[in-house]
Amino acid sequence: MPTLGEITALLDAWFPPHHADGWDAVGLVCGDPAADVRRIVLAVDPVTAVADEAIAAGAQLLVCHHPLFLKGVHGVAATDPKGRIVHRLLGAGCGLFTAHTNADSPAGGVSESLALELGLHEVRPLEADPAQPMDKIVVFAPVGAAETIRAALTDAGAGAIGDYDSCTFTSTGEGRFRPLDGARPSIGEVGRTEQVDEVRIETVCPRHLRSTAVAAMVAAHPYEEPAYDVFELAELPESDRGSGRIGRLEPPMTLAHFAAHVSVVLSETAHGVRVAGDPDQMVETVAVCGGAGDFLLDRARSVGVDVYLTSDLRHHPASELREHGAPALVDVAHWAAESTWLPVLRRRLVDALGDTVEVSVSPTNTDPWTFRV
Repeated sequence: MPTLGEITALLDAWFPPHHADGWDAVGLVCGDPAADVRRIVLAVDPVTAVADEAIAAGAQLLVCHHPLFLKGVHGVAATDPKGRIVHRLLGAGCGLFTAHTNADSPAGGVSESLALELGLHEVRPLEADPAQPMDKIVVFAPVGAAETIRAALTDAGAGAIGDYDSCTFTSTGEGRFRPLDGARPSIGEVGRTEQVDEVRIETVCPRHLRSTAVAAMVAAHPYEEPAYDVFELAELPESDRGSGRIGRLEPPMTLAHFAAHVSVVLSETAHGVRVAGDPDQMVETVAVCGGAGDFLLDRARSVGVDVYLTSDLRHHPASELREHGAPALVDVAHWAAESTWLPVLRRRLVDALGDTVEVSVSPTNTDPWTFRV
């Protein structure tokens, strides 16, 4: 049976906290990392009804998309609704974990889940994130020390590419040097030119780990003065992480039919769909963003999509965009869009944890808007 700490470490690996926006509050809100977890409940909002549902289910962990605390607080007294939720959860032995903006942009995240739920094909980020800055570290070493040096670099975080680690390239060559007065060579003698069979070891390294990796390599190297180079690599956009998603409908359909399709897919939650555009316009290329996505309006227009679907669109930004004539806009309930992520997260947790933990999706609709007239 996994501990809460082991599960939150898994979630942090899937949705790294450093990818959250600076204003966001993600990670473990409350709970003992050493506690065993047998049941997990997934929900969009950490509201009282959801907390009570998790407690009734006997869950030891409630995972929510939206944070409970976005602003600093000086206490969590049970006289306040948010504090009351913390008291209820802790009193029942249930922790609370949040993955918010760090879960919006990755593969398997909120926007991609929404795009796939709507049946889009060839899905990719609408605005791809830049890849983390990378370096290449090159070091020259005697053949016998190569394995030790490769291991030191790997342990320091270098050599990771996608789903692989320990990635290095090694080529052979000949090293020459002459120790001078004051040197304490591990190979050779002072004043005498030495010739040594050496290898060139190359590996990539996240730039923020450069100092750590270089220090580890130098510490593992047998030479008093190792020869090495550090090259800053060109920055490229990531292919599977970014804001929003863009994809293609097969077959194309009118805007009216697309809006009806959206309403059916989100039938339990949408409370209607708002549409801006010509109902007879043909729609093939679709952009989406889970949650409030008006920050991507200009991006959607610049890439030439036929329709952009998101939530919480405001009057003036929507009106200004429509003055350009395209794209059409579809506005759905915030909770409706983001709830499509929960079944995806559940499948991922089940695949990772097997039958050691029971994972369920909350059926509670936490959309604050309860009806339309």
